[in-house]
Amino acid sequence: MNFQKFNIPVKTIIFLIVGFILLMGSIYTVNEGHIGIVKRFSEAKEQVNPGLHFKVPFIDSVEEIEVRTRKNEERMASSTKEQMPVTISVSVNWTVDKTAALELFRQYGGLSQFESRILDPRFRSATKDVIPRFDAEKLIQDRASAIQAIEANLIEEMKDFPVTVDNIQIENIQLPAKYLTSIETKQTEKNLAAAEEHKLARQNLEAQRDVNTAKAKADGIKLVAIAEAESIRIKGLAEAEAITAKAKALGDNPLIVKLTEAQNWDGKLPSTMLGGQNMPILDMRAK
Repeated sequence: MNFQKFNIPVKTIIFLIVGFILLMGSIYTVNEGHIGIVKRFSEAKEQVNPGLHFKVPFIDSVEEIEVRTRKNEERMASSTKEQMPVTISVSVNWTVDKTAALELFRQYGGLSQFESRILDPRFRSATKDVIPRFDAEKLIQDRASAIQAIEANLIEEMKDFPVTVDNIQIENIQLPAKYLTSIETKQTEKNLAAAEEHKLARQNLEAQRDVNTAKAKADGIKLVAIAEAESIRIKGLAEAEAITAKAKALGDNPLIVKLTEAQNWDGKLPSTMLGGQNMPILDMRAK
């Protein structure tokens, strides 16, 4: 471009170019999830949060430290409680304390140095200390207990450093094939035994239920018999009382007998009469 036709002095053009370079060199941004470490002549001076910032051109430089959760993985050989060789893959999620990013950078020069010098060796040590406490079968079937133990060890190891151990995972456990077959056979036997115990418990429950049902029926029959016997007893008492009352009434008034006989007479005279001492029997039937 020909600046002379615009009548712009060369010094002005140079000044504008230098000013633009200085402006661009003084502006920088820090990405989200990171902390910016501002260095002046390679000396860490301050930390800044994500966003747009200004620095001294050609003098200050900026490095970023990630403060989001990071994941480190380790694969190591160890042995179980019964001295069985095992290869285990474990991972740890951890986070840098935002407020201490500057101090971490000053001491270790960045995250990669911190991981290689501090975190990874302690993570391996915490894992290797825990695995030999478990036999192979428990290690496979109860990873949670092993994970909790490793996590507790590592948290204790890292308590003086500006990081937080979030969680640990056992990604993979490799045992010799013959031992895996033995463990699977043992587990199958346990499952069968548990199923048989459940079946027996269910049969016992059903048998007890039948006993309870039979007992309930027997109790019901017994109650019915008792009720019937009580009914008969009460009825008998009532009839006896009625007879007693009737006998008493007859004894108190003999005319009731005559009245009862009269009420029950069918209107026919007897066909014979039996006389006194020498009175013959008379036939009262019509001739």
